[in-house]
Amino acid sequence: MNTPAKAPLTRQQVIARSAELGIAVERLRFFDEADLAAGKAGGGSSDGLDGRLEGMRDYTQLTDVALRSVREPAEGLFIAESSKIIRRVHAAGRSPRSFLTSPKWLFDLADIISESDVPIFIGTDAAVETLTGFHLHRGALAAMGRPALAPVATLVEDARRIVVIEDIVDHTNVGALIRSAAAIGVDAVLVTPRCADPLYRRAIRVSMGTVFQVPWTRIDPWPESTGTLQDAGFVVAGMTLGDGAITLDQLVAEDHEKLALVFGSEGDGLTRATEQRLDRRVTIPMMGGVDSLNVAAAAAVAFYATR
Repeated sequence: MNTPAKAPLTRQQVIARSAELGIAVERLRFFDEADLAAGKAGGGSSDGLDGRLEGMRDYTQLTDVALRSVREPAEGLFIAESSKIIRRVHAAGRSPRSFLTSPKWLFDLADIISESDVPIFIGTDAAVETLTGFHLHRGALAAMGRPALAPVATLVEDARRIVVIEDIVDHTNVGALIRSAAAIGVDAVLVTPRCADPLYRRAIRVSMGTVFQVPWTRIDPWPESTGTLQDAGFVVAGMTLGDGAITLDQLVAEDHEKLALVFGSEGDGLTRATEQRLDRRVTIPMMGGVDSLNVAAAAAVAFYATR
């Protein structure tokens, strides 16, 4: 026998429960599809409507990767998706600009939401999907202020093992690589200018929030900044399929005190300009007729071997 679906909470029920949990009622911003349609009919964005929904533009068109990859860094924000990720971001000390949720998920984060005074946008399931472009089934979203990135020299000053990710464009690979870096004790991650954004929503989700655990920053210019790492005492070793490379086991046997591992893009691998600046060219020997590993998988192997 199927259990009947629970009726959605009414606005009055949400308001009453919020007050019980210490969430200021004036922070609640309810909206539905009619509100969104009214905003469009008025010729503006979703920000209007007498100021009630100011700030909702942070959540528009979240599935448009090209648009969001430009907008979010330029506007100094990133989006945390799911209750678990929001908790990890909160634990890392990041400040929210707002929260977006449906009534059924609001109270799962009540302890965190009650600590701030930012707007809480509460929409029907249909309205949230219309606004964001996807069905929100992981609890909630939060628009967060993007942290200022540390200088490379500061990040690597006390590090012994770091990774450089060069021009990796897939956010899933970036997130998976950072998760492995956190799990296997890499001290810092350096991201080249053309590499995908580690704070893009999918990268954060795949990393399981560890992007806020592992210190990272952009390294620019690249590959010219290879010399900066070498001057800081790092042996710079690039993972490659090219002829003449030493094996990963041979690199481990050299037992370098300070090691920087460089991983290239999914298609072409390391650029020629980078390869020319490396101290070591390193390969993971393949078996079974397999020519290479996915870059995130290769990174996990290399992190574990050099731990």
